[in-house]
Amino acid sequence: MSNNRTIVIGDIHGCSTALLGLFDAVQPSSNDELIFLGDYVDRGPDSKGVLELLIECQRKHLARFLMGNHEIMFRGVLRGLPSELWLEIGGRPTLTSYGGSLDYVPADHQEFLSTLLPYYEMAQHMFVHANYLPELSLSQTPEHTLYWEHLTDRFPGPHFSGKHVFCGHTPQEGGKVGYFGHLTCLDTFCFGGFYLTALDVSSGQIWQVTKRGHVRKNWQWLEAVKAKLQPLMGFGGSIATGSSSSGPSPDVLSHGPESDFSPGDASNP
Repeated sequence: MSNNRTIVIGDIHGCSTALLGLFDAVQPSSNDELIFLGDYVDRGPDSKGVLELLIECQRKHLARFLMGNHEIMFRGVLRGLPSELWLEIGGRPTLTSYGGSLDYVPADHQEFLSTLLPYYEMAQHMFVHANYLPELSLSQTPEHTLYWEHLTDRFPGPHFSGKHVFCGHTPQEGGKVGYFGHLTCLDTFCFGGFYLTALDVSSGQIWQVTKRGHVRKNWQWLEAVKAKLQPLMGFGGSIATGSSSSGPSPDVLSHGPESDFSPGDASNP
């Protein structure tokens, strides 16, 4: 296992079993930096369990946690804002995971939610939950863009900084990583029956697990992803399969809007 990895993780949406499976597959060490793209709660069955795992991860690892639009809504109802919209677009399973009452949300969960980041930047990469404006620094970017705007609402061009952007929020077709040259989207629709995804930004190694925590075995598809990412982003290294089996190969990940690949179904926030 390589040292000093930077691993970015897509939208979790209450899928605690998938998150456990992803941690088991990735095997993060104390040398790794983990960057979570937001939307930890809502829609899936166990938001409480997800926050417990993330808080434990925070204690053990160097981890950056971005805020998603679903955390914004959850924090709002915890402060007393009306809950109808939140319940309608995914909050009901979250409430159930806490025993049916917001009074049962522990103080450490509320503290965790209060510390989430609006974005994160490195020398060559930028990380946002939803979207960005190519001509603005992230510090100048409106909150609506950072947290709410889908790639299907407005597909952004390359950022003026030249940095590669990683985002979530827009569910990707068929659970495939959305790679668009200057932008990679890692919302692979775990709660909807596809995968939770992690990606090593230096090597291009990808891990995917199902909602039930099973590592995806379709390594032919992962090798096809690697073959496309390496020349475009200068990735070295290889994708560690963890298995010698190879299932039937689905459609190869395409590069973006110039092909027949859709950035995803953004009909729901």
